[in-house]
Amino acid sequence: MAGTFSSINTALTALRYQQVALDIASTNVANVGTDGYVRRRVVGETLGAASGPALWARSNETASGVQTSRVDRMTDALLDVRVRREHGRQANLDMRALSLARVETGLAEPGDNGVAHALGKFRAAIGDAGNAPGSDAARSQVLAAANTVVDAIRLQSTHVNDEISDQQAHLDVSVTEINTLTKNLAETNRTIAAAKAGGSDTTTLMDARDAIALRLSTLTGAKATEGADGLMNVTLDGQELVTGFEAATMTATAGPPATSFELDPDATGATVSLVTASIGGDLGATAELLDNDLPQYLADLAVVAQDLADHVNAQHTAGYDSSGTAGGNMFTYDPADVLGTLAVAITDPRELALSEVPGGGKDGNNALALSKSVDVDDSYQRLVNGFGSKVNSAKQLADNQQALTTQVDNAREQLAGVSLDEETVNMVSAQRAYEAAARVMSTLDEVLDTLINRMAR
Repeated sequence: MAGTFSSINTALTALRYQQVALDIASTNVANVGTDGYVRRRVVGETLGAASGPALWARSNETASGVQTSRVDRMTDALLDVRVRREHGRQANLDMRALSLARVETGLAEPGDNGVAHALGKFRAAIGDAGNAPGSDAARSQVLAAANTVVDAIRLQSTHVNDEISDQQAHLDVSVTEINTLTKNLAETNRTIAAAKAGGSDTTTLMDARDAIALRLSTLTGAKATEGADGLMNVTLDGQELVTGFEAATMTATAGPPATSFELDPDATGATVSLVTASIGGDLGATAELLDNDLPQYLADLAVVAQDLADHVNAQHTAGYDSSGTAGGNMFTYDPADVLGTLAVAITDPRELALSEVPGGGKDGNNALALSKSVDVDDSYQRLVNGFGSKVNSAKQLADNQQALTTQVDNAREQLAGVSLDEETVNMVSAQRAYEAAARVMSTLDEVLDTLINRMAR
């Protein structure tokens, strides 16, 4: 009889365990499309015979069924570290490539609206005016073409400055998000610790914890490590962003000329400066764009614009206008802000110094030299070609990194992702095991019925 009742308990443990297995499988299926969800697996543990010897008799019990030992999240700590690292690099390269591509589109090169086309039209208009120096219409075309050059240069400058403003705003938004994430991660760590102390399930909390850590790594390139207690700590440039239940607060000053970051690790106001070059992810790319890529293009474009103005002005002042007066500057600018102040100084077409002799002659000999002074095409093409090469390089690096990022994502998905086919097999297996345990229970019920109700007949 004792053995029979023991078998009932064994069957009961099997029913309970298979019910848990069914619950885990159904949870996996329900979350097949949930971002950040990690597949669960129930781990069983065999219940052995009584561990203590009987005092007056030997126990005949050989086993006592099964129980749920734990529910595992199907993760690999090393693989998770790689995923966070590669996503940080991917975000860095993607942000830089996208920003540079937007600027390249704004350059409008090659095209009818670019600076190169405007320079060509300006040179041609000077040549036409030299062939008809007495034509006010031809002279007006020169001024119109000169203004087109200025507008084209200024439009490029505006596009780049708009991108700088966008990146400055993006930097502020990113820092705000980072501070929110660090606080959320610290609070999640606290909740995990409390749940573990109370014996509650922490798998869902750990999913949330890993998602926050991945986002922080994507934004900053920070390193996240899981402790033996299940808490996630995050460091950036060797400084602690999140330690246990404590979160640092980041502040940023956007460039140009220089972007800087500081951390307040303990909310006391004592900040720690970060090395900008050591920051990766989306934030690092933004800092690199603000400090180097975008300001450098503006500086080089300003050199081209200043050279154009200086060369044309030097030749224009060597000639004479329609009244025989020595020519003045055709372009004006403030050396402290060439791109923002470049303008055509002449408004009257008759003031164009197309003649090389004084006295109001109608020759246009200075126009030939003037058209040759528009000699910044090569330097401008080097600037545009160099920027185009930088854009192509950024795109290539992003594409190469994407191959590696996809590889680690796929490896993690194979481990942590939910497979409907696999979960279907698990559910069917648990169902059949549950049915078998129920059959054992009904069989034992029949045995007991025979022993108790029929043996006395």
